Amino acid sequence: MIRINVLFFAAMRTLTGKKSEEVELPDAACISGLKDELIARYPDGELIIKSMLASINQVFADAEAELSDGDEVALFPHVSGG
Repeated sequence: MIRINVLFFAAMRTLTGKKSEEVELPDAACISGLKDELIARYPDGELIIKSMLASINQVFADAEAELSDGDEVALFPHVSGG
């Protein structure tokens, strides 16, 4: 098992009521597995969670990026501008 620290921003912070949360996942878990775990914890936020961008240790990461024990994952919304 690995433990990671998840940072929440914008809608995720509102949904959870937290700035961060420690999450325990199986070895070799990836961002998509983390999102599945968060959906299980916060089912009302499924659409929000699925659409969030992620970074691992301050580097953008895709859905299949593998997580390691002690990683810091930030979840935040897509940014748009004009």
